[in-house]
Amino acid sequence: MTPPILVVGATGNVGGAAARSLLAAGLPVRVAGTDLARLRSRFPGVEAVHLDLHRPETFPAAVRGTDGLFLLRPPAIARVAPTLNALVDAVARHAPGHVVFVSVTGADTNRVVPHHRVEKHLLASPLPSTILRPGFFAQNLADAYRDDIREDNRIYLPAGRGRVAFVDTRDIGEVAATVFTDTTAHRSAGYTLTGPEALTFDAVAGLLTDALGRVIQYQPASAGGYLRHLRRQGLPLAPCLVQTVLHLGLRRGQAEQVDPTMAGLLRRTPRTMAQYIRDHREVWERR
Repeated sequence: MTPPILVVGATGNVGGAAARSLLAAGLPVRVAGTDLARLRSRFPGVEAVHLDLHRPETFPAAVRGTDGLFLLRPPAIARVAPTLNALVDAVARHAPGHVVFVSVTGADTNRVVPHHRVEKHLLASPLPSTILRPGFFAQNLADAYRDDIREDNRIYLPAGRGRVAFVDTRDIGEVAATVFTDTTAHRSAGYTLTGPEALTFDAVAGLLTDALGRVIQYQPASAGGYLRHLRRQGLPLAPCLVQTVLHLGLRRGQAEQVDPTMAGLLRRTPRTMAQYIRDHREVWERR
């Protein structure tokens, strides 16, 4: 029996997309997290194990018997050494296999973001790995930006007039399945993943306006204003700072470049923002 691939964060957008794509490709999967009931409801018939990134004692049982790890950084985790990097070490000790880590664009040179430290740790590890560096997720509209859009008819961010080549997490999941299907071909690779077009947030607001039938506006925020906005939502300070820094980078064009890598890996055109909004328009409908 082929050992499964351990998927971290399967109840989220990226991890869930990866788990579904791996299963669709015929690869065995083990989903891991702290809420086993939720994992089992999302993935009936798939093995689910308890894994708490803040409790290293849960790592050995979760990784034993696996032959790969799909790893990402949950937004609430800022300290990666005792969490993500410790999990990588547990894999190296108990079940050495290929690791696919979902980082962010530019993390190989940007020391500010926590992903940089995970990338460095993976490169120093004996484990074979592939690093995926996607840009900003289209799914941010349904997560981090959802309430502002649904309740206040606005996108409120410190992104200035920056353009973003949004990437759909469903495409990231398919890329992960491509990598695990032939790990040898993708060993030690780092892939920048973007959508097929770069849009301003004004343009995104226009797409939402067309889809929802009511006016959605982009309201540029200051760094301080956005940080206070996140804090009022009850988020811890460290994730708020990371989110603010990432969005400020959009002003300088850090996510505007359209990269052809994803199209080559998928062998098709990546999903557009318009497609994403059409597929999920009910998320922003008024309650």
